[in-house]
Amino acid sequence: MSATASEPAGRFRIRWSARLRLTLLYGTLFFVSGATLLAVTYLLVLQSPASKGTKITTMNASRNPAVQEISAQISYVADRQREEAQRTLLTRSGIALGVMTGVSGGLGWLVAGRVLRPVRVMTERARRISAHNLHERLAMPGPADDELKNLGDTFDGLLARLDAAFDAQRRFVANASHELRTPLTLQRTVIEVALSKPDPDVKALRAVCERALAVGEDQERLIEALLTLASSQSGVFRTEPLDLAEIVTDVLDNLAPTRPEDVALDVGLTAAAAEGNAGLVERLVTNLVANAQRYTPHGGWIRVTTGLQDGAPTVRVVNSGPVVPREAIPSLYQPFQRLGHRSARADGHGLGLSIVAAIASAHRARIVTEQGPEGGLDITVAFPRSRAGLYGAAVP
Repeated sequence: MSATASEPAGRFRIRWSARLRLTLLYGTLFFVSGATLLAVTYLLVLQSPASKGTKITTMNASRNPAVQEISAQISYVADRQREEAQRTLLTRSGIALGVMTGVSGGLGWLVAGRVLRPVRVMTERARRISAHNLHERLAMPGPADDELKNLGDTFDGLLARLDAAFDAQRRFVANASHELRTPLTLQRTVIEVALSKPDPDVKALRAVCERALAVGEDQERLIEALLTLASSQSGVFRTEPLDLAEIVTDVLDNLAPTRPEDVALDVGLTAAAAEGNAGLVERLVTNLVANAQRYTPHGGWIRVTTGLQDGAPTVRVVNSGPVVPREAIPSLYQPFQRLGHRSARADGHGLGLSIVAAIASAHRARIVTEQGPEGGLDITVAFPRSRAGLYGAAVP
């Protein structure tokens, strides 16, 4: 053991490791059990008839003083021998107990080291794992019902989730950088082309400004979507009672000017009391309906309903359209994932459903996504039953 820098020279600090504590525990248990066994044995010896002395009745019956004196001497010698035997038993048993306590401590040290060896292996491997090699695993050997192997497997599961989260974050940053760089490049190109003309007229400059303004609006929508995604993933927001039917009504009114005239809208709204952040839930419904409008072809239909399913308030959006492969549905909830073949109007950034998933997760809502009856998607978001203080941390 080496002294720490903050301690005076010559003083040592005992490192109370798990191995040392287990060793002391083993030794203490052995000493206590051994001492108890020794005490019980000693008491049993004291209570035995042989340890209480014997009476020489034949000699005591004689009235001869010489015989009585000899009898007394014999009794005295027997008592001394008995007491000496008891002291010897106690002393040697105590020595044996001390020796075996030391032996048990040594064996306890070895056994504790053996038992804790997997923990040391896990510690050494975990220290080598960083953000650059999260793909590595502890891969502890042993039977399936071993507690230390279960601990290692649990840690491996945590590493797998962290690895997936890091990969998703890296992909998100790369995709976000690309999506943000593309309109900037387009905007710069439009302006440079206009400036490269020797004598541009007012009409050409106006067209360039309108084009740059449209690109800027597209950037604003992208940045707003990114901010909404980040805020919904934080899980900290103000909650309040709300009715999904009222929110859907407002959303449909706001999106009415953008809905194609040749797309039929079927609305069936029933009161569905829930609790959450009204702004985020409205964004969730807006993205669901806007996604349906974007990917519904000409002559198609959209159905929006609210109500209670098994006591849970739900909002459901179904639309017709091209068939979406079942295996591709989970990827639609990843940021910047688009299936461009679904519709000619698929001009979004691929953040709509990822924002829906983030808001639903923040509200502990469950999303069920199926293939639509006539192509498209059938998306149901089921919120938990309304209960005060259910979601996140309330913001004052």
